[in-house]
Formats: sequence, C-alpha cells, structure tokens
Amino acid sequence: MTGIAATSLRRALPDGPQLSDNLVYVELIWREKRQENWIRFGTHTQEQIVDRRRRILSYRPGAVFAFVRWAANDFGTVISRIDIVQAVAPGEAYQTLPFVRPGGEILLRVESWPRVERVLQAIDAIERLGIEAESVSSDHWRSIHNRITAGQAPRAYTLDQHRAALLRRRAGL
Repeated sequence: MTGIAATSLRRALPDGPQLSDNLVYVELIWREKRQENWIRFGTHTQEQIVDRRRRILSYRPGAVFAFVRWAANDFGTVISRIDIVQAVAPGEAYQTLPFVRPGGEILLRVESWPRVERVLQAIDAIERLGIEAESVSSDHWRSIHNRITAGQAPRAYTLDQHRAALLRRRAGL
C-alpha cells in the first residue's frame, strides 16, 4: 500500500492490533459523491469506527471478501473497481491493495463500471441460489476474472460446482 491510503490506515489502526495479530485490515471510506469503499460480501471479525466517514474491518486468514472502490472528481468517475480477496496468514505470500493491510490473495480484480457491474451481477446470481458468495470456489472467482478480462461473459456457478468445491475443501485439496 502506498501514499495516502497507507498513511491513513496506519494512523487509523488502534494501538493494540498490529500485523502480528494475524488479521487483514480493510479501510472503508464514504465521502458523498467523491469516494466510496465498501464490502459487497464477506464476514469480518472486528469493526472499528474511526470517524463518521471511515471504518476499519478486520478479517481472519482464509476469509474471502469483495472490496469495491469508487471515486469521482468534478468531471465524473475516475475509478470503479472490485477485488475479491482472500485474507492470508502471516508468512504466506500476498498481493498489496490500496486500503488493505497488509494485503491478500487477489482472486479477482476488475476495473471500469461495466465490468464491475458484471461481477456484481454474478455475485447476485450466486446468492439467488442460496449460496454465500464468500464460500464460492476460488477457482470460480479466477474464472470470472479471466473471462471478463477476455471480453467474455462469466459462466454461471451451479449448485453441483458448489458441492464439489465444498467436498474438495473438506478433503483438503
């Protein structure tokens, strides 16, 4: 993480928790018509309210969450992005993201509103099946990323795929 995002998150973190607490921190920001960072899905462990515009959520290793970022200036939208991230344990390799400390394994990264909207629609379709999006196979998120990047429609996630993913997880594969 660089620049303002890193400084802001470093200042906002409470004195107690440090990187040694094994958690991944995500800073959520809301500035009307300027900047919005929000979580589309994912179960956080802790929440700290910094002020009326900022909160920090903490995730345990292995937790999967969708982090949406949007920002605008006087001329319109300058960034629309969604990242689906898996929080990592200490010592594991990770990728860095603005507003996420220290980082995580990025399962999907999409920019531009039309592409972000396709990912949000895919998440909605998964949830209509009665499946929690955070429990979806990591391979499915990677597949959506690859298909959208290639300009193709993402394939639908099915209950059979989900059952198979859960069985693989239980078997440790």
